[in-house]
Amino acid sequence: METSLYAPVKAFLEGRGFTVKGEIGGCDLLALKGDDPPIVVIGELKLSFNLELVLQAVDRATACDEVWLAARLSARGKGRESDARFRNLCRRLGFGMLGVSDAGAVAILVSPDAPTPRKNPKRRARLLNEHRRRKGDPALGGGSRAPIMTAYRQQALICAFALATGPLRPRDLKAAAPDAPKILLRNVYGWFEPTDRGIYALTASGHAAIKRWPRDAETAS
Repeated sequence: METSLYAPVKAFLEGRGFTVKGEIGGCDLLALKGDDPPIVVIGELKLSFNLELVLQAVDRATACDEVWLAARLSARGKGRESDARFRNLCRRLGFGMLGVSDAGAVAILVSPDAPTPRKNPKRRARLLNEHRRRKGDPALGGGSRAPIMTAYRQQALICAFALATGPLRPRDLKAAAPDAPKILLRNVYGWFEPTDRGIYALTASGHAAIKRWPRDAETAS
């Protein structure tokens, strides 16, 4: 039960100079340090890190200076405490995370004053590039099983439709598909094959692709 976490977490906070008491105002524990005004820390305990624990902390955050989330460490290390997304969420919200072992040892997983995760400019650039290059809005948000109509696939289909009438050179396709040379050379989908030096034709897979995605369907919103 959560009560088994109380003693080790209380000892941890007492070691940091706090006076700790349990079950005050709906909080699992309340810790105070100093006077006029004191530093107020609220701790919430769960047997495992989960969304409900975060939501409780959000509710408590306006009434204190720090919030600590404490939970039992998973036996195989595969719980939320090992999930970078969960830890980053706590960092962004300013919550501390404490992991409690079966032996009662307490480890700081995230400090309440830990800096928020750095932004990833390369990932941001990739997202912006894909948004700008993709024609129309061909992919329904929330889908996970159907192939996504990316900007790359759109250009590959333009090449496929053009090659359906007969073999062509990459330069013949660049006006409609600027990345045609790279697309034909890499042949990610297996739709193209060289028939002569610098000349490409459509494969059986390519013919199947243009039947699956009718012309202009790739840009439909």
